[in-house]
Amino acid sequence: MKAVTIKQLKDELSHKSALDLKELCLQLGRFKKENKELLTYLLFECHDEEAYIQTIKEEVALQFSEINTNSFFYIRKSTRKILTAIKKHIRYSKKKETEAELLLYFCKKLKEFKPSISRSTRLQSIFDTQVRMIKKAIEKLHEDLQYDFQLELDELLDNE
Repeated sequence: MKAVTIKQLKDELSHKSALDLKELCLQLGRFKKENKELLTYLLFECHDEEAYIQTIKEEVALQFSEINTNSFFYIRKSTRKILTAIKKHIRYSKKKETEAELLLYFCKKLKEFKPSISRSTRLQSIFDTQVRMIKKAIEKLHEDLQYDFQLELDELLDNE
């Protein structure tokens, strides 16, 4: 996600009420480096969560395609970097549906990755940890969504 300019942020903030500005500022205070990205999400993308998720998925797919496969060290390092970015976007959203969907996508990409992650215990550990995180996120969703996400997770784990 590319952050917009300060001018665009300023223009958008001028349309918000005092209460909205206060809430945005309080939420912004929890972050440091990512302030502009967080404001971008809050002002421009939070109204269309599906488009936000799709944008992140496209970024993740691109990052996975650019991983140096010369050694598992580089694969691990790149994978951690991708996961860190995903977690940052999940923090912006604060929605369990977004968390479950993005982590599921990450695990699918990691599972499809060549060379296989099963040849690296550390990569397999990253995968297993994220599966546990997905399960925790799914537990907090509405029953219908739980069922849908559980089906996706089961499908992912059945392919092992």
